[in-house]
Amino acid sequence: MLQLDFYGTLVAASLVLLLGRALVTRVGFLRTYNIPEPVAGGLVVALGLLAMRAVDIEARFDTSLQTPLMLAFFATIGLSADFASLKKGGRVVGIFLLAVVGLLVIQNAMGIGLATALGLDPLMGLLTGSITLAGGHGTGAAWGATFSEKFGLASASELAMASATFGLVLGGLIGGPVARLLISRVQPPGLEQEKPRLPKGFEQPNKERSITSFSLVETLALIAVSLLTGSLLNGWLQGTAFELPTFVCVLFVGVVLRNGLSALGVYQVFEREVSVLGNVSLSLFLAIALMSLKLWDLAALALPVFIILAAQTLVMALFAIFVTFRMMGSNYDAAVLAAGHCGFGLGATPTAIANMQAVTQRYGPSQIAFLVVPMVGAFFIDIVNVIVIKLYLALPFFAAA
Repeated sequence: MLQLDFYGTLVAASLVLLLGRALVTRVGFLRTYNIPEPVAGGLVVALGLLAMRAVDIEARFDTSLQTPLMLAFFATIGLSADFASLKKGGRVVGIFLLAVVGLLVIQNAMGIGLATALGLDPLMGLLTGSITLAGGHGTGAAWGATFSEKFGLASASELAMASATFGLVLGGLIGGPVARLLISRVQPPGLEQEKPRLPKGFEQPNKERSITSFSLVETLALIAVSLLTGSLLNGWLQGTAFELPTFVCVLFVGVVLRNGLSALGVYQVFEREVSVLGNVSLSLFLAIALMSLKLWDLAALALPVFIILAAQTLVMALFAIFVTFRMMGSNYDAAVLAAGHCGFGLGATPTAIANMQAVTQRYGPSQIAFLVVPMVGAFFIDIVNVIVIKLYLALPFFAAA
C-alpha cells in the first residue's frame, strides 16, 4: 500500500498537470482532438495505478483538498458573473437549458429502455442515465442509497459510482473531438485577433495576465468569504424546500459579492486575478479527481451495464452535434458550447470548462460559452435533473415497485 498524505497528493497533482501539458504538447493526437491537459495527465496516471494494482500495489491519495478546490472554482465563477453580462446571455442561457433538459429526458428514457431490453431492473437504467451522468458522483451516491433502501436494489451505490466514473472519463474525452468536427464547418475567430487584449474569464488559461500580489490577496479574501458564507448558507438550507448543493450556494454568494460591492461603489472585482485562481483551482481539482479514479471499478461493470453506458456516450456525442450545435446557432460559439455540453452531460461542470478551454486555447475565445455553461451547469442542472428523475420515478412501473 502506497499512502500519499496531503503534501504528497498536492505534489502528485502538480506533476499530473505538468505531465498533461507535456503530453498535449508532444502527442499530435491529443492536440488535434483538443483533449484537456488535466484529463490527459490524469488518465495516464490512473492507468498506471491500475497496472500497479495488478501486481498488488495500491496507491491512495489524500483527497481532502478536492472539495475546497471545487468550491473555490465555483466561487470564482460567481465572482466573474456580473448582472450586465448575465442579462446579455439570458436568452442564450434559456435555449441552452432547453437543450440540457432534452438530453436529461433522453438519457433516462434510453437507460430504462435498454435496461428493460437487457433483462435488468429499470432502476439500473435510471442509475446509468442522468442520475450519474449529468449528476456525477455526488448525485449518484445520494440516489444509489435511496434505491437500495427504498426499492431494495442491490449494489446500487457501487453501480452509481462506477457509472459516474465512466461518465467523468468519457465526458473529458469526447468533448474535444466533437468540437473539432463542428469547428470544421464554421469560421473560428482565431487567436491573432485577440493579441491586443487580455483574455477574459476562463478563456485561454495559458495566456499571461498582469496581476499584483495585493490584488491577488484581495481576490483570495473574496473567495474565502464565498466559501465560508456559502457553506453556512448550505447548512441553513439543509432539510428545507430550498436545499441546494454546497457549490451552488458558494457560487451564489460569489455573484452577490461581485455585484453588490460593485453597485455600492465599494470595490471592483479584478477579473484577471479571479480567472488565474479559478483556473488553478480547476486544474488541480481535475488532476486529483482523475488521478484518483478507481478504474478497476469500471472493469467490474457487467456487460449489459457497459452496453448502456457506451450507448449513452454515443447519444451524448450525437446530441451535441445534431441538437446542441444547431439550437445554439451553428457557429463557433455553438461548437464550444457543444464541447461543454459533452463535459457536464456525461461528467461534471469542471470537465465542461476544461473541454471548452482546450478548444478556445487553440481556436480562439468564446465569451458567451464561458458565460452560459457555468450558469446552467451550476445553477440549473441539479434542479432540473431532480425534477426529471422524480417524474420518471412517478411512472406506474416504478410506483408499483
